[in-house]
Amino acid sequence: MSHNLNLSQKKAVLLLEDGSRFEGIAIGKIGTVGGEICFNTGMTGYQEIYTDPSYYGQIVVNTTSHIGNYGVEDSEQESDAPKIRGLVVNDFSQDFSRPTGSGSLQDYLEQHNIVGISDLDTRLLVRQIRDKGAMNAIISSENLSDAELAAKLADVPSMHGLELSSFVSTKEPYFVGDENAAHKVAVLDLGVKTSILKHLASRGAYLKVFNAKTSFEEMEAWNPDGYFLSNGPGDPSAMDYAIETAKQIMTTDKPLFGICLGHQIISLACGISTFKMHNGHRGLNHPVKNLVSGKSEVTSQNHGFAVSREEVEKSDTVELTHVNLNDDTCAGIQVKGKKTFSVQYHPESSPGPHDSRYLFDQFLNLF
Repeated sequence: MSHNLNLSQKKAVLLLEDGSRFEGIAIGKIGTVGGEICFNTGMTGYQEIYTDPSYYGQIVVNTTSHIGNYGVEDSEQESDAPKIRGLVVNDFSQDFSRPTGSGSLQDYLEQHNIVGISDLDTRLLVRQIRDKGAMNAIISSENLSDAELAAKLADVPSMHGLELSSFVSTKEPYFVGDENAAHKVAVLDLGVKTSILKHLASRGAYLKVFNAKTSFEEMEAWNPDGYFLSNGPGDPSAMDYAIETAKQIMTTDKPLFGICLGHQIISLACGISTFKMHNGHRGLNHPVKNLVSGKSEVTSQNHGFAVSREEVEKSDTVELTHVNLNDDTCAGIQVKGKKTFSVQYHPESSPGPHDSRYLFDQFLNLF
């Protein structure tokens, strides 16, 4: 493991679009990467965060001080490999103490070519992102000059208007669950997390997971009992193909459930617009009120776009079912007269609290 000891001496730089510059120590692979910088406030679950396809194209800042101390484990993957572009942490642990851990986070990041930086003031950095909003950034551990870094940063595309689901979606359809299960659910994979599929399958659903750009006709040919639109990365308004599919699904009157990006796609299909948030919601501690039951739930969230609450409240087509109690944004809708509903958070958690898992039961009870 001597390469880790050498690594810990190597310097790295983080440069933000607004010109802010942070120096730290290189972690992960030595290299240079750019992407939109965002922060996650979760105290645990870093591996689930890094492997969540919704983070594709983004540099993630962990606000928890210590990262890497419990290593990595295969069962905590939310996809086949990390999907983040880069990683920023305060204190990085080369060693891990969990007996079930399969390896160190450093080896894992190197293996998957993830460039990162540690030993910088993440509290200061997060306050900056909170004040100025999400922006592009670049991490480099390759001794590039500031001018070279600025030139590379200028080439990083804006997340606004960026279609990314097609980069993380499955190439070929696959099945999850028991083929003799009571219900068949067609999943449109916009960047789905593995734990969502596990939750649906464990409740008696047999799933066929389709590529993001699959036509409604192809999914309907499998004769599913219901449909699910998954989470995923990028700007929902750039996804005409998925919006059209959602419109067609809603003509069938079969149950349809959407999570995160899926929620945004269903809203767009109903004529409700989406917008890019100042800095998004990412963490395990976001309070949401269910307006139907009157109960509140602590939720796991990860999104940088949201649905216009004002338009939802004026709409004849949809009604507001959930509200984010931190900023009053729309956190869930129900389509009137249809078995279609969606939420702007992650009921499967992984990581996070289990308050919202009733939504999977609510979906399957519609069959």
